[in-house]
Amino acid sequence: MSTRIGFIWNPSKLEEQPLREQVDAVFGDAYEVLWWETSVDDPGRGMAGEAVEAGCEIVVAVGGDGTVRAVAEVLAGTDVALGIVPQGTGNLLARNLEVPLDDIGAALERVRDGEPRRIDIGWVETDGEKRAFTVMVGFGIDAQMLVETDDDLKDRAGWLAYLEAMGRAVAGAEMVDITVALDGKEPTEVQGHTMLIGNCGMLQGGIRLLPDAVIDDGRLDILLVSADGALQWLDTVRSFVWDNGIRRMFGGSSEAVSTESARHVSAETISVSLSTPQQFEVDGEELGEVSAFTVAVQAGALIVR
Repeated sequence: MSTRIGFIWNPSKLEEQPLREQVDAVFGDAYEVLWWETSVDDPGRGMAGEAVEAGCEIVVAVGGDGTVRAVAEVLAGTDVALGIVPQGTGNLLARNLEVPLDDIGAALERVRDGEPRRIDIGWVETDGEKRAFTVMVGFGIDAQMLVETDDDLKDRAGWLAYLEAMGRAVAGAEMVDITVALDGKEPTEVQGHTMLIGNCGMLQGGIRLLPDAVIDDGRLDILLVSADGALQWLDTVRSFVWDNGIRRMFGGSSEAVSTESARHVSAETISVSLSTPQQFEVDGEELGEVSAFTVAVQAGALIVR
């Protein structure tokens, strides 16, 4: 019997006919291929559910991070594998899995030939609603701003592009009182304007915002930024670029270096309350303002190809 594989395709990212031609070329008659198209109202969850019900052994998300997140949310905890044909701006999970980014045929071959691998997935609950994430969640100098910094600049200048992004963020950064509890321990009171919680840490340009984040270690990595004023911002930039970037590449510390204004820690569960509601996002998708949220990792929940 042929393997049944489902394709969940975002039509705003890629024309249908070229995609079908490449799928036929890579998978041929050895696979039974089923197709679903995403919509404005449903970026892929409903389609992924239908693909699982239809008996697909692999479901391929063809689109950006939003499509990948929606499909992964449904496949988590099942024996159905996720494949990715990256067609978005950030393509962050694909980057962290080293999926070819600018070659549809190569990405499809990776799905066909790659060994199945189990990775973690994160879950965040806000206002009684639970969502999965594959990359990161948080508030403040948010992940969306960082990943959507000018693509050409990122490709040409790497981490220098983030200096520009951080420069824009300085003016709008406002401190908030944060109550945070890690792994069920006693809550701690801290202050900051940015908290990012990630399952993996590589952004565009090869920058590791969360340098200790490993996608299958059963933990989530947390970055709290509290830089206030030019000197602390310089300290933060130095931490990102030098201590946790260039120096680490050449044999520096094996763990992320924290500073007074940029602290790194990891946990399996995180509970956060904020003194002032903040704009919050999940894998780059804005959710609006929240004043409290909980995050947990589901270790090894997602099979990827």
